[in-house]
Amino acid sequence: MAESAAQIPNSHSRALTLAGVTSSSEDPRWQRPASSSLVDPEDDLPADDYGGDFETTAIPSYQGSPGSSSSGQDVLHEPEPLPYVQPAATRYNTGPVEIEPIDDERVRAAGRRGTQDLGLLLLRVGFGALLIAHGLNKVFGWWGGTGMSGLRDTLTEMGYRHADILSYVAAGTQITAGVLLVLGLFTPLAAAAALAYQVNTVLAGVNSDGGHNLAFFAPQGHEYDLTLAVIAAVITLVGPGRYGFDAGRGWARRPFIGSFFALLLGIGAGVGVWVLLNGANPLG
Repeated sequence: MAESAAQIPNSHSRALTLAGVTSSSEDPRWQRPASSSLVDPEDDLPADDYGGDFETTAIPSYQGSPGSSSSGQDVLHEPEPLPYVQPAATRYNTGPVEIEPIDDERVRAAGRRGTQDLGLLLLRVGFGALLIAHGLNKVFGWWGGTGMSGLRDTLTEMGYRHADILSYVAAGTQITAGVLLVLGLFTPLAAAAALAYQVNTVLAGVNSDGGHNLAFFAPQGHEYDLTLAVIAAVITLVGPGRYGFDAGRGWARRPFIGSFFALLLGIGAGVGVWVLLNGANPLG
């Protein structure tokens, strides 16, 4: 017992130590605030009517309106949430939709060509067939023609140089241009080539009498050659129409700058051939 008592620390000194700690001290760090009060340990005990850990507290339902002070949001000083609105269901029409035609007066006017295309077809085919017939007459001597030798002699008498080559060029131009016009293929270029040929024909006819043959009416006049030249110029400007291989090209639907350029090309080529290969002044 003596040994056990010796092992027990001095309880008196420990009590003094605790008393010194719990007693009031002059150090301000250990002084209680003036408003604090001692807590009774018995206050931590549950009340007699406590239902246990499974007891729940009823939460009041939110029925406040904007501006009401009874809402729980006022405690945290936060704005009340906006009322939830169910989004409307969007309906998409996945079926076929009919597209209304474009009400454009210009589009309708472009489709109302009437007999214009038929008239262009007759003009183009008739003029092309005439060129083919004249070309075959010069090459093979058909229908009372003189053949290539007669054409060469005629060109030489008119004052053309290099008549041997020029005779084949002239006959080939007539046949090729005629075939393209009948088919409605490369119509502005074919008509321009025919126009160049007719320009030389008119100039050679005027120059045949020393520049004094300015008659218009047949048989000594130039009305026939001038009429063919005008037809070639008209086809160059108006295009082939819709009945031909050029139906999908711009010069068939709405000829403008390209056709005008082809007209100038035909006139320039005719005058150039006359100046380079003949050089005579048709007016004397």
